[in-house]
Amino acid sequence: WVAYAATYPEKPVRLIVPFPPGGSNDIVGRMIGHELTKQLGQQVIIDNRAGAGGIIGSEIAANSTPDGHTLLIISVAYAYNPLIFKSRLKFDPVKSFVPVASLGTGPNVLTVNPKVPAKTVKELIGLAKAKPGGLNYASAGIGSFQFLGTEMFRIMAGIDIVNVPFKGGGPAMADVIAGNTQICVGTLVQTISHIQGKRLVALGVGAKRRSPVLPAVPTIDEAGVPGYEASNWWGIMAPAGTPATAVQRIHSDVSKILSTPEIQKRFQSLGGEAMNMSSAEFARFIRAETAKWGKVVKEAGIKAQ
Repeated sequence: WVAYAATYPEKPVRLIVPFPPGGSNDIVGRMIGHELTKQLGQQVIIDNRAGAGGIIGSEIAANSTPDGHTLLIISVAYAYNPLIFKSRLKFDPVKSFVPVASLGTGPNVLTVNPKVPAKTVKELIGLAKAKPGGLNYASAGIGSFQFLGTEMFRIMAGIDIVNVPFKGGGPAMADVIAGNTQICVGTLVQTISHIQGKRLVALGVGAKRRSPVLPAVPTIDEAGVPGYEASNWWGIMAPAGTPATAVQRIHSDVSKILSTPEIQKRFQSLGGEAMNMSSAEFARFIRAETAKWGKVVKEAGIKAQ
């Protein structure tokens, strides 16, 4: 163990992002991976393995050698996917991985294509009620945070809008920007540059309070859907059996990275915030999120397609 701690990492570290480039997992993964390369003295390679709402990449990570040289970026999807994809899951979310480090959290934001004739949440609800099934929303597929966050909005607003699934958050946003679909409820981290570039119009933020990066945009709760709140979060897992020394090394390096003013500012500029927990606290946090989103999955009757 002592010898292992002294030599780890012996080669580049692969950080699997189970979604395509351009989504929040990818943005956060690259930001942390870049800093982790400096801390570890070995290249951290981002490996995008998209598909099945993050399950394909998670499966690859679960089956990799548990030597600390393969890590997995997870998000809120990790908490509820097991409930949706029960029959398809070839790994156990609790037993196949060890929590290494939490990274950050950020609310979602309800956005529309600029041509949509709705400038407020209430106007959008009115539009949807006037034409049930007439509006489409883009998501990263059944089981993605975009999908669940929008389904929660659909249920709470009492409207009928249609899901158009894509392989990830990046392609979903691109479709709304192109005007093929009308609505995108994505993490602020992945949408902020498009909102600032006027390619998407933000109607409401899914946080308890307004976001400092979009102070003029109301929360979805205050804009007409009381009680609506949905935030994404990101963390790092390692395959079960990874040496404790490697887990501790990554955790302590990530903690250092998250406590730097540059990374805290970077998260804030993206509308999120760094979230620094012990590995045990992170494990408890994942359990609580699984319970919370499990209710939404049941209420919406979401099943794998």
